[in-house]
Amino acid sequence: MSGTAAREEGTNVAEVKIKRGESVDKAMRRLKKKMDKEGVMREIRAHRHFEKPSEKRRRKAARARMRAF
Repeated sequence: MSGTAAREEGTNVAEVKIKRGESVDKAMRRLKKKMDKEGVMREIRAHRHFEKPSEKRRRKAARARMRAF
């Protein structure tokens, strides 16, 4: 998928502009923090393989039970 295709579908792409005099390491840290905040990596991991609707419900119910305790 090219960058234009992503924009056409309405997908947001995390973007960080490097400020004048800023090191690349610091910019990478800002990018990672931004991606973590937006949940990009969590979404990628969730879509690595197909999850049946029944599995989603089971996982969601288990998570709710854990939160209740």
